[in-house]
Amino acid sequence: MRLPVRRVERTETPVMFVAATDGSAEIGPAWDHLETVLGSLRGRKFLGVFDDSGIYRCCVQVRAGDEPDQLGLQSGVVPGGHYLSATVSGPQPAAYALLTPTFEQLSRSGDRDDTRPSIEYYRRHDRIDLLMPIRDRS
Repeated sequence: MRLPVRRVERTETPVMFVAATDGSAEIGPAWDHLETVLGSLRGRKFLGVFDDSGIYRCCVQVRAGDEPDQLGLQSGVVPGGHYLSATVSGPQPAAYALLTPTFEQLSRSGDRDDTRPSIEYYRRHDRIDLLMPIRDRS
């Protein structure tokens, strides 16, 4: 299945996160922990962030009043720049099976920038934007 691919530009995004080993059973519990310490999820923007380091970061965008240290969360920044993006739609967890093949499609569609991480942007419970960083055209 080929999904439409588009080019997007993202701004740098401050986040709080829980780290887990990429591709492991740790990821589900890490998401559960993040959601638990936040309390209300209403209005929150969630991102899964990963690169070749073997670490997956379950992230939430920082908003006014957030105190990562008091919540026991790490803090960081998801880099901005140009990305190729495709959207996976459908109920979870079935949609998760589409993540790897969609990222493979994105990797065949452009020149990946290995200095920045790839992103899963959870727009809604049934819509995930997948973003692969690409090198800026000079």
